[in-house]
Amino acid sequence: MTKLTSNADESAALPAPDMDEIMKALASPARREILGWLKNPAQQFSAQAYPFELGVCAGKIYEKAGLSQSTVSAHLACLQRAGLVSTHKVGQWIFYSRNEAVIGAFLQQMHQDL
Repeated sequence: MTKLTSNADESAALPAPDMDEIMKALASPARREILGWLKNPAQQFSAQAYPFELGVCAGKIYEKAGLSQSTVSAHLACLQRAGLVSTHKVGQWIFYSRNEAVIGAFLQQMHQDL
């Protein structure tokens, strides 16, 4: 169910975050850790050759997580479904970055609800 909310500072209405989907995504310590890494990508993934404006290459996330590629892919897919991360594809590479607008809307909704 998508609700529209508007902010006086923004000219366009944005869809409200899917609170249940986000909470499911945040239930995993590994997914919270990935979001934490993506908050400061230059610090966490300093060896990345591509500019961080693209995001963080999935391969670098796999390396840092120390989990199987399929497990990390499943975690990233869950974060993406929840809207917490955005992807940018360049050739065969997929780059991930935090979706700060959704994270901010989620935090604001939590603050209002609780």
